[in-house]
Amino acid sequence: MRFRPLRPATGPEAVGEPVPDPPATMRASVLDATGGPSVLHPAILDVPSPVLSELLVRVVAAGVNPIDAKTRAGRGVSASIEKYPAVLGFDFSGIVVRSPYEAHHLPPGAAVFGMAPFPRSAGTYAEFVVVPSLSVARKPASLSHVEAAGVPLAALTAWGLVVETARAHEGQRILIHAGGGGVGHFAVQFAAYFGAHVTATASGSNAPWLRELGAAAVIDYTTTRFEDVVSGVDVVIDLVGNTHDRTGERSLGVLRPGGLLIEVPTGGWEGYADAAAEAGVRATGYKVIPDGGALATIGRLLDSGSVQVYIDRVFDLDDAAAAHHELEQGHTRGKVVLRVSDD
Repeated sequence: MRFRPLRPATGPEAVGEPVPDPPATMRASVLDATGGPSVLHPAILDVPSPVLSELLVRVVAAGVNPIDAKTRAGRGVSASIEKYPAVLGFDFSGIVVRSPYEAHHLPPGAAVFGMAPFPRSAGTYAEFVVVPSLSVARKPASLSHVEAAGVPLAALTAWGLVVETARAHEGQRILIHAGGGGVGHFAVQFAAYFGAHVTATASGSNAPWLRELGAAAVIDYTTTRFEDVVSGVDVVIDLVGNTHDRTGERSLGVLRPGGLLIEVPTGGWEGYADAAAEAGVRATGYKVIPDGGALATIGRLLDSGSVQVYIDRVFDLDDAAAAHHELEQGHTRGKVVLRVSDD
């Protein structure tokens, strides 16, 4: 048996660039208690230290996600915050400052993007973050840090929904609710990329854009009840939840017998599995997995132009409260991002 030799640890991908030691303190946006957007405020904190296989990353930009706003408001994963002041945020794009060892594949100086393990540790609304190396990948070369920061949580969620759970394929019919949002616009693209016939619900203003991303049909939820025009779909990806106009319950009726409802928002519909069984369809929830390998694959799709990320608004780190207020208006196209530091 012949074995493929290991690639030697040489070249720009294996050798890092000199990086200055981090300062003792850093700027961050924190909250001392849950509440409205105004509870977020600037603060100075100690720079964290990585251990074992963790990376220390200087954050250039951080994504803002609905789970951040829910957690800040006292829902989401707020019950798992162990101490205050707390730093929110999962998404980041930045520069590696410290690696676990000299020959690590993500050396100091490498441009990376990924997800932080908030709320078990501090999040990404800060100038530095400690992250597990397995939840990080090299930043796509074609994207700026601001663009890359809008990718990880939303794209990994969409990948898990469309590719790993729905198993999107040629000829499959998929209905995606909230197709214009952060997760939704990635889900539309992934489903179309793998050959599915995609119908998305969104505001009418987003319809031309979603068709460009690959949606075969777009239903304006402000004027049309989706159950009046759609039936017999294989999969419904519900990014809205049942608390808004019974979107989940209404989705059961548009699935073919044995079809699959993927109910993404948590806590809004405890009985979805029983309701699905009564309707003769299947149902499952979903939780995102911060997988650096999947993120690297998504990065290649972004670099090839097969998938794109849309950034709606960019706020400075000190304006995190304004970013949350914007997100909670519910009309964001794509992603909201915080600019944390210079490239």
